[in-house]
Amino acid sequence: MKTENPGEHKDKLKILLALPDGRIHKLKLFGDHYISFREAPLTLTTLAALVPPDINADLTVVDESVQKIPMDRSFDLVALSCLTGTSTRAYELAAHFKDKGATVILGGVHVSLLPDEALQHADAVVSGYGEEKWPELLRDYVSGKLQERYHGNEISLENYSLPHTQYLKKYAYMNPHVVFASRGCKGTCDFCSVPAAGMKWNTRPVGEVIDQIRNIPAGRFAFNDVSLLEDREYAKELFTALIPLKKSWGGLCTSRIADDDEMLDLMARSGCIFLLIGLESINRSSLKTMNKGFNKPDHYRNLVKKLHARNIVVMGCFIFGSDDDTLSVFKDTVEMIDELRIDVPRYAIYTPFPGTEAFSKLSKEGRLLHRRWEHYDTQHVVFQPKHMTPAQLDEGFRLAYNKTYTVKSIFRRTTALMNRFPFSFMGNLAYRIYLRRLENEQNRIYYT
Repeated sequence: MKTENPGEHKDKLKILLALPDGRIHKLKLFGDHYISFREAPLTLTTLAALVPPDINADLTVVDESVQKIPMDRSFDLVALSCLTGTSTRAYELAAHFKDKGATVILGGVHVSLLPDEALQHADAVVSGYGEEKWPELLRDYVSGKLQERYHGNEISLENYSLPHTQYLKKYAYMNPHVVFASRGCKGTCDFCSVPAAGMKWNTRPVGEVIDQIRNIPAGRFAFNDVSLLEDREYAKELFTALIPLKKSWGGLCTSRIADDDEMLDLMARSGCIFLLIGLESINRSSLKTMNKGFNKPDHYRNLVKKLHARNIVVMGCFIFGSDDDTLSVFKDTVEMIDELRIDVPRYAIYTPFPGTEAFSKLSKEGRLLHRRWEHYDTQHVVFQPKHMTPAQLDEGFRLAYNKTYTVKSIFRRTTALMNRFPFSFMGNLAYRIYLRRLENEQNRIYYT
């Protein structure tokens, strides 16, 4: 803990806000330029917006997934936000900047799950919702009264501070314009860190969301809400208000949307062009184990048909490695995806994040291979599967990607919606290139 009083600084307070590199779902284009498949993150730009006007701050904002962190520079305060898969890198960065004399703050989902661990690497940690405590922390730091622990409770999302997007690196994200309308999730998926971190579901006023979208200097944006349709009446109000803006958008929802034709029609009218849906498995027993029994594999065909009829691209997510998966799951999943012509499939390995039901179960059964958090990123095997070896799970995961992203399969699936072909094809091309990293990566499985 720093004991000096930094509040006497006459110069600007030099603050680094950074996200450690996630190492997944990104491409190196040329030189040092990377592009992320994902939407632009809101964490850093929101923290930048929440710096109190009475703090004379010089901000440097860096997402290490797409740009380099200035390791040679000195900062007064370094704030790092991390997921479990990026926490190892966060701890490395914390040690580096502490050695250079900076005060280091750690926050993010992983810190909310394991604050005691994170505090071993930082001067202070922020758990829970950072918006409430970040301004308080900065004022404490300036006055020399920095505490070791801050825990942010849920706050009203009314008059929410809009992110300072000017800090984002340009041309670095496939979805650079991002908005959220709701936060948290009512689901109880056994592998998900959102309920484990206690993130309750809440909404922003529709009018404020629409005002933000209206001012986006582009015709397309993405919602990053974990589950956009938890409140049907709220969603209807939001989508109805979107129609006059004539913008295109995408977001996340569950397979339940197939049962609501009225909502589907409204979403299409409001500009929806893609939906990311956690289908997770073709195995009903696996879905029940994950607490996603509402997904019905025999209904997937109808879901895809309904979305395609409304010119909505289907981004289907699948998880391999549950206790009910056998070696046949990889081939069967690939065949179903090709048959249904799911536009942009995504595969993940079942990952028991700390604090989740899955982590508790596998830990008690002695099936965790290690706690090297850098592999807890859904792209690596970190536990002993029930019906296969860790190596077989990893091989099947990579084989599924390779089979799905052949040229033949790509063209078959992306031509299902010809008027969305450029969008779907670019997504498929990105994943095809990403496969090179998976194939070339060494030490994909640790056993201790």
